[in-house]
Amino acid sequence: MTKKQLWEQGTCKLAQVQSIEGLKMIVKVVGLAKRYRQVHQVNLEDTHDADANCDGPDLDFIYADVDTYQNEIAELYSYTEYSEFQMNVKAFEDQMELYNLPPNWQKQDAKSQRSIVMKLIDQLEVSNRDFRMQAARCILYLAQGCWAEVQSDEEQHQNTRDNVLALYQLGVFASFIDLLNMEIESACSPDIVAVKITNVTLVDSTDIRVILSVLYIITETIRDEREKGSEDYKEVSESFVQEINSPLADGELLAVKLLGMITRFCSGAAPQFPMKKVVLLLWKVSLLGLGGMDVLKNLKNEYRLKVGLELITEDTLEVTKSMRASSPPATATDILENQYPKRNFKRSLMKQRFLDEPEQIDMELSGNETGSANPNANNSNANNGSGNGEDELSQYYRPFDDPSSGTSSSSTATANPNNQPSHTQPPTAVPPIQMTARLPWTPKVRQKDIDQFLDISRNKFIGYSLIGDHESLAGLPQPIHEGFKTLQRHMYVSLADVQIKKEEDIARNPISTHEDEIKMTPAETLYQAILPNLPQYMIALLKVLLAASPTSKSKTESINIMADVLPKKMPLTATQSTKLTVDMGRHKEIIVKAVSAIILLYLKHFKINHVYQFEFMSQHLVFANCIPLVLKFFNQTITEYVNTKNSIPLLDFPSCVIGEQPDLSGDSFVYGGEMSDKPYSWRNVFSCINLLRILNKLIKWKHSRVMMLVVFKSAPILKKTLKVRHAMMQLYVLKLLKMQTKYLGRQWRKSNMKTMSAIYAKVRHRLNDDWAFGNDLESRPWDFQAEECTLRACVDRFNLRRYPEATQKCGSGGAGGGGGAGGNNGTAAQNAENAQQSNMNAGNGHNGGDSNGYGNNGSGGGVGGVGGNNVNHQQQQQLHDYGVEGGFPSDEILTHSDFAFFGHSGWWDRKVELTDYFKANYAVWLEEEVYNNQTDWDAL
Repeated sequence: MTKKQLWEQGTCKLAQVQSIEGLKMIVKVVGLAKRYRQVHQVNLEDTHDADANCDGPDLDFIYADVDTYQNEIAELYSYTEYSEFQMNVKAFEDQMELYNLPPNWQKQDAKSQRSIVMKLIDQLEVSNRDFRMQAARCILYLAQGCWAEVQSDEEQHQNTRDNVLALYQLGVFASFIDLLNMEIESACSPDIVAVKITNVTLVDSTDIRVILSVLYIITETIRDEREKGSEDYKEVSESFVQEINSPLADGELLAVKLLGMITRFCSGAAPQFPMKKVVLLLWKVSLLGLGGMDVLKNLKNEYRLKVGLELITEDTLEVTKSMRASSPPATATDILENQYPKRNFKRSLMKQRFLDEPEQIDMELSGNETGSANPNANNSNANNGSGNGEDELSQYYRPFDDPSSGTSSSSTATANPNNQPSHTQPPTAVPPIQMTARLPWTPKVRQKDIDQFLDISRNKFIGYSLIGDHESLAGLPQPIHEGFKTLQRHMYVSLADVQIKKEEDIARNPISTHEDEIKMTPAETLYQAILPNLPQYMIALLKVLLAASPTSKSKTESINIMADVLPKKMPLTATQSTKLTVDMGRHKEIIVKAVSAIILLYLKHFKINHVYQFEFMSQHLVFANCIPLVLKFFNQTITEYVNTKNSIPLLDFPSCVIGEQPDLSGDSFVYGGEMSDKPYSWRNVFSCINLLRILNKLIKWKHSRVMMLVVFKSAPILKKTLKVRHAMMQLYVLKLLKMQTKYLGRQWRKSNMKTMSAIYAKVRHRLNDDWAFGNDLESRPWDFQAEECTLRACVDRFNLRRYPEATQKCGSGGAGGGGGAGGNNGTAAQNAENAQQSNMNAGNGHNGGDSNGYGNNGSGGGVGGVGGNNVNHQQQQQLHDYGVEGGFPSDEILTHSDFAFFGHSGWWDRKVELTDYFKANYAVWLEEEVYNNQTDWDAL
């Protein structure tokens, strides 16, 4: 009988008391009941038991690059754009009447259809704006699949597929890019901005929404057909990918042009830009140009083979498919169990209940049934080394859902660094339950960890240390030899480690070290294009993400992302008001989905292409307060957000225009949640996972950023996110909790043992990572800021060597872009330290539930006042300090550190003109600096 059952039955027991012993027992039960109610009132958030779905089945959500094609197209349109569909049909009919043709596209033969498209393209170039936009609406109607001529969604989809192929082959995409350029120039003119700076509505963005819709439909249709492997789209898709990865006529990439639109929108120069369509198009252009998850996986293995590393065989998506979702931890019963550890009840120590079962305190008045049934269970658990047996591990993983027979079926005892397939045992000989009685990931260890292990062992047993010696075991006992072999067997060398070592060699020996030629991959092309303005782009994306966050409060000075949703006339009826409310919520969710996918996609591709490109982007995200922004996003009832379905299926395209339309009033007004067969919103789960992955990428192996998680009190927020029953989402939450566990204190770990068990069972092990106890030597707080500053110096050196012109543009062009964290103008170390300290101060004193200091401080500054571009002046100052003027070394003499700063590929192949002053005093310089200067070559 549990504690709760005991105190609930206390009143009935009281009537039966006939002895002092019984009375003492009832007094104890009544006191326990009083304490139980107190805990319920004090810890309301922890006792809220995850709604009804926490004890239900796992979400059947499958993470992918995008949702279905039909949903992605439907999300392009707002419900308030419904009337514009008829405008497209009217424009098409008028145009066909002008050509003396019947207004039916399907009745035209192929030759006639091509002739019509060519005439429409010619009309796009006329000076009259009305004629131009009428042709654009005709093309939009064709791209929408001529929905007025069909009777089913399948017919409309097939028409879209055929029409998009013809439109792209005839050059419509390039023509609409030119139209987009014209609209951008027109929208950003001072006269237009002065008129439309206030009260922006749907009408103000009518023309540019037509253009963006055509570009998006073409892009998404080609992406979908490319993913399906359609033969008739094969050549078109290859040509299209090459086109979007190449500069346009004005020298800009399409992705950079769209990022520029977002920046102008956030700065107030173009408040009428339809942000949802812009970020959706940017996402799909980036996804198609760079590649999705499959491309990333292949690129990673390709680059690893190129530098002599082993292939990666473990895939997170596949491994998480075999995991079970855990129940939400830290309910009031857990708190009671920890606050009343010693009772006269016999505790059930054998194992905790399944995490999938409701939380309860397992205290029995009689013997433990599990222990009596299996008296040797303690010994077997001790032998396993984890405190959990095979039955315990089965609660975390699905018995018959192995991701791949070679990925996870091998035992960890015979593991290799990448968990490669083991063929020593036939899979059929292992019972299904035995397949789950192992950890999902092969443990890893870094070379740094092995060196630390050897250093500690040498100092302990011999009393000396060998710097730079990674293998010598002389004088060490045999157990140390075995431990060293185990660590070596699990050592993992990442692609980033190889790239960092290469950069260190170039910095140490800039003349003699050979640097490979820069390969112009799509990621490299994109990085070089966005480098000059990357801080502004990151701040703009985060501002849009903040404005679309469900936890953000509307402010008069914040950006208005609802400009392309709000109609000119506000709704008058209750039905119209409800529809607009749903539309606004849907609009925000789609923006969050697109922005999170864009940031994650860029981070992943830059990290594979070169780790310092990834670090440069991630540091600007951190300086712009990305970490507290994501935490603020999750500081809500996340289960409600995941289950919220802001959609009306009858108003989704093409259902809203095909067939007989019902009257959306009264009883016929049905929400998406009542018509959908899934208990969750795909885009909301997708957004949550993306944001958690972004947070993991920013924080992994960065102790200063881990401390930001601690300062911002992220543990309660992340624990609430565990209430969502999806294994992949919970995995990334557990990773974030594991990073900060050592800093949360012993009491927190003691009170959250189920969370600790879930971390142990689901997150990859680092063999000598002391994450659960806080004894790590790397947890010294005084090294945090120095670590961030050192990283920033390495990134600056990398950028200045490989992209000197772009780096100078970044320094000069972004000087006015960032609000200051105290006006940082100093070195990279000072800027990183100031920004880091500002983030720390912003988190002090709040409980994870306030606004986190978000705002739009500064003149176009970083989100929340920590300037994303504070380093631009510092970079310009560095160039001056190192004698760089106009892109060339100045007349001052370069020291040894300058060689390390610039490297050789970016500077030493240039012709430098020496000044007359230097030539006239060359002999004096030679005498003083060369002949009379004694150099200790050994020390050098």
